[in-house]
Amino acid sequence: MFPRLAYLEWITGRPEVALYDLATSDMRGDRDHEPDIVPEPLEGLVDPPTGATLETQIAGEYGVHPEQVLVTAGASVANFVATAAALYPDADATDPEAAEPTALVEKPTYEPLLKTPQAVGGDVNRFIREEKSRLVPDRVAKAMTDDTRLVTVTNRHNPSGRLAGRETLAEMAAVADDNDARLLVDEVYAPYVAEPVDGPFGGPTAAGLDGAVVTNSLTKFHGLSDLRIGWLVADRPFVERARSVAYHVPGVSGPGRALGKRAFHNTDELDARSRELVATNADLLASFVENREDVEGVLAPGSTFAFLDPVNVDGDELTETAWEEGVLVVPGRFFGDEERIRVSLGRSPDHVAAGLDALADVLDSFR
Repeated sequence: MFPRLAYLEWITGRPEVALYDLATSDMRGDRDHEPDIVPEPLEGLVDPPTGATLETQIAGEYGVHPEQVLVTAGASVANFVATAAALYPDADATDPEAAEPTALVEKPTYEPLLKTPQAVGGDVNRFIREEKSRLVPDRVAKAMTDDTRLVTVTNRHNPSGRLAGRETLAEMAAVADDNDARLLVDEVYAPYVAEPVDGPFGGPTAAGLDGAVVTNSLTKFHGLSDLRIGWLVADRPFVERARSVAYHVPGVSGPGRALGKRAFHNTDELDARSRELVATNADLLASFVENREDVEGVLAPGSTFAFLDPVNVDGDELTETAWEEGVLVVPGRFFGDEERIRVSLGRSPDHVAAGLDALADVLDSFR
């Protein structure tokens, strides 16, 4: 129980000291990693009227009732709580002969989403995304077993950046629901789109689909990791069960809630800042990949991150050599592919451009 999270152990402390941070995925722009009492994007913004709550604000974004929202200390806690609630929907069930509940998790994926079901005593099966990391509901249907209680995906897909539309998510949710399972969609990267849609922060969402649970936070798209504000959205019975699980883990601080309410009250302004940064950095990444004959991999349209395959070197060696030159990228082994690296552009365009130039020099050294 509680297996090591090797990626989080590895990445901790590195972005703060890297000369060129090509690993940070949240839209921090030119802000460094030092925490602020009031994060710079929120300075000077007005607070909501007295009586506003995070639950009502989040519910308004998703078009649901506030009782369908559970606020957590970041998306990681939301995913933990959602996983435990889905695998063990009945808190009073005590059948020692029952099979361990199983989570069906996409491959490749973000390591904590793979390890969390194990942490709470469940089993894990995998299904593989198809060519170009496409999400195919039929693959999930074929991989379901009688013990599957949870199907877990990311959208945008982490690490490839592939974005699925609501229609695909609806098919996925139907497959899970037909098999008495829940679909958990981590949507922290869903708002990374050039042309906003009607979903929360302009991205597609699975919220409101039968059997679906979605998680998100203010950390990625809005670059407000200082606040540790996350949430899950689902039907009321699931949220009630999730809340009973959440009592076992740390909650959100009062100051964090206050600043979170300010953020939600000013989403139009914050969204515009983030969307401009996403568009600029996505163009920089696209140009880099297009101009490198020694880097393979599909770059999803509008994505600021990608899972790339350097032709002349494996992911671990490139990562280590890059780090010696002050360039931080993530080795693909944390996503199950040692040949690749994940490059993610969340810093200012000037920082990103300089970092990509430095990474190009490292790649040139392996020719």
